[in-house]
Amino acid sequence: MLDTNHDFPPIELASKEGILAIGGDLHPDRLFKAYQKGIFPWYNEGEPIVWYSPDPRMVLKPKEVYISKSMRKLIRDELFSVTFNKAFKDVLYQCKNIKRTGQNGTWITDDLEAAMLKLHQMGHAKSVEVWQKDELVGGLYGIDLGNVFCGDSMFSLVSNASKFAFIKLAEKLVDENYKLIDCQVYNEHLSSLGAYEIPRVEFKKYLPSF
Repeated sequence: MLDTNHDFPPIELASKEGILAIGGDLHPDRLFKAYQKGIFPWYNEGEPIVWYSPDPRMVLKPKEVYISKSMRKLIRDELFSVTFNKAFKDVLYQCKNIKRTGQNGTWITDDLEAAMLKLHQMGHAKSVEVWQKDELVGGLYGIDLGNVFCGDSMFSLVSNASKFAFIKLAEKLVDENYKLIDCQVYNEHLSSLGAYEIPRVEFKKYLPSF
């Protein structure tokens, strides 16, 4: 169990399932420090906060993003436009409330939503917005560590909008010399965009706290 200070155990002590610690709070300093150390909260409303540092870790070097032929055509056709960090609150709301296949409810609790808004106000949490005309149809948000972007959640109200957000994020990060996008844990959606798993010990080398 975590106490009232903002320290975490070494990530090497995480369980086989990736659980490192339980408890504590979502104070912005603790939450940002967690991401700096390769740790993130993942729990359901009404449960204690569970802090994870999985091994292996799903990641992508921005320059290695995979753009399929169909996505290249979509980009050429200019069906979407993109902005960065212009509608963080709306993106966070959609990520929290969108219905996802195979999931009962959301892991973005009310407390976590409030904490992420504070991190955004502090300049640490940032968003990508995808628009179709004037309607927000997709996007993602995450924590910016300066050379690593820790993706936290994405949403899509129309087909391919979240993929478009991820591709545009990767392109922006290439231009800004970022080393890595942290995708946390394996999923097929991110795998289709080129993300892959690496050992936690390798992921650790990219983090600013080490």
